[in-house]
Amino acid sequence: MRRYSSLLFPVLFLSLSTLGCSHNPPETSRPPLPTGPPAIPVESADGAAQTGAGSLLETFEAGSKGAYAGADEALSTGPWRFEEALIGTSDQDHKNGQHAARLRPKGRLRMNFDARSGVRAIRISSAAYGSDAASTWELWGSTDGGRNFRRIGQPVRTQGPRLTVSTFQGGTTGPLRLEIRKVDAGSGRLNIDDVTLETGSGVPVTGGGSTPTPAVPQAPKPSKPQDPNTAVVVSRDNNMALGNPSGATASPSTPNNYLLVKPQFAIGYNAQRGTPTWVSWHLNRAWMGSAPRQDDFRPDPALPSGIYAVSRNSYSGSGFDKGHNCPSADRTTDLDDNSATFLMTNMIPQAANNNQRTWGNLEEWTRAQVQRGQEVYVVMGCYGKGGTGLNGLKTTIDNGRVTVPARVWKVLVILPEGTNDLQRIAAGQARILAVDTPNDQSVSPDWSRYRVSIDALEAATGLDLLSALPPAVQTRLQAQADTGPTR
Repeated sequence: MRRYSSLLFPVLFLSLSTLGCSHNPPETSRPPLPTGPPAIPVESADGAAQTGAGSLLETFEAGSKGAYAGADEALSTGPWRFEEALIGTSDQDHKNGQHAARLRPKGRLRMNFDARSGVRAIRISSAAYGSDAASTWELWGSTDGGRNFRRIGQPVRTQGPRLTVSTFQGGTTGPLRLEIRKVDAGSGRLNIDDVTLETGSGVPVTGGGSTPTPAVPQAPKPSKPQDPNTAVVVSRDNNMALGNPSGATASPSTPNNYLLVKPQFAIGYNAQRGTPTWVSWHLNRAWMGSAPRQDDFRPDPALPSGIYAVSRNSYSGSGFDKGHNCPSADRTTDLDDNSATFLMTNMIPQAANNNQRTWGNLEEWTRAQVQRGQEVYVVMGCYGKGGTGLNGLKTTIDNGRVTVPARVWKVLVILPEGTNDLQRIAAGQARILAVDTPNDQSVSPDWSRYRVSIDALEAATGLDLLSALPPAVQTRLQAQADTGPTR
């Protein structure tokens, strides 16, 4: 049976015209054809995905990556970045030829180069790995060298062992690089094969030539900041690279030290307090775009049953702000990233002056460092009981289910954009700041007045804040409070 693309496609960027997706959905009648460029028909015969005229851009046949750990892989079209993904060659990998990409949960495949010609159509084959459950994946694109990505078309639901072609149609007159993201929360693995980029005439799009621009440099970057107008940053590093401060686990048996790992940040959650003990995230320009603030405060559906889910109404009338740990403005690449920051597991009851002035100033200062070519690892949390908000001193809100902290703290590890971050931190190439503020209305807007050593912060909280570093390095880096310039 012949099936046609049937969706009208949302705008990716101002410089990228509409693109959409067709994924062979069950049909009872033929929907109206789109008013833009004609849809590309996709035929299937005996489950084998067939494509039209034009050569495949990437078949993964040249790849040999055999582990899920993040790494660059040189393929026939140029360098690709694999995150939670590998080159599958087993009988359980559904593929055309001998190889296909295999993604497990949170897996990503990203072109580290631009397709230089104008792209008019993109076709991607996908199937469930082995007999795994269905997966949902999305296609994202960048027209500015990987600085910002936006979703193309609609999410694709892939199930079963037969490769199925999904077609995304539209166009861009400039360069384009792609990223394929496995976005569902299930455990099923996903095979991706035969990624095709074509011009309107069906001519295969060329890659970056013999010297494609890599997204991750092969040589270490210099210790000085790069020119923010020329550097290209697409790597989103591990949000828990500094370690797990409390040894939190994703086990319902430890509700007061429960680990929540999200694409945007990681949380050590305390169900008894109704707040995170700590939140950890990485910040560079790959996380910063133009997505608007979502303000969709809501309970976190990832909490296991039996743990009380704090809601936006839990703070109503309390006199305290719903204070972000990972700020909204630190996650603006896309709407999903920004929306994640409004999960209530990312919130604490924070005095308005502490949140809007002291903490707001610190957050803006941090993002200013990023715009100057730095990257930052951040860990934030709270401790103690009893803070003073607009309605005076309170120890709890929401009928005792949410504890109001007495202190709010943050650790910043700042270093020039580059690779091998932990090694560079251990070598003394990073600036390390720890801040510990009172959660009250009288707090100074000058956050630099509250700088402390990490040793002092660990003594107050009982956490191990740089546990990923060797003990001798921790001893050396954690003893002194920062005294560097903050203007």
